[in-house]
Amino acid sequence: MAIVVRLDVMLAQRKMKARQLAQEIGITEPNLSLLKSGKVKGMRFDTLERICEVLQCQPGDLLEYQPGEPAASEGTGVD
Repeated sequence: MAIVVRLDVMLAQRKMKARQLAQEIGITEPNLSLLKSGKVKGMRFDTLERICEVLQCQPGDLLEYQPGEPAASEGTGVD
């Protein structure tokens, strides 16, 4: 995946547990875990906004682009 989620790094820097963040932004712990691991295909902007508000950071602090191979599910054809 070319987009890397750095939420675990930001949580460590803020000395905050994932459980606390999940409660404060109003999502379940399993969903936050999926987000942290990068196993999601997308994220709502309002969720990203709440995470940034609670962690006092910018979206770029949470997401990083790393060029590389496209994911297996990504086709090269025109949709």
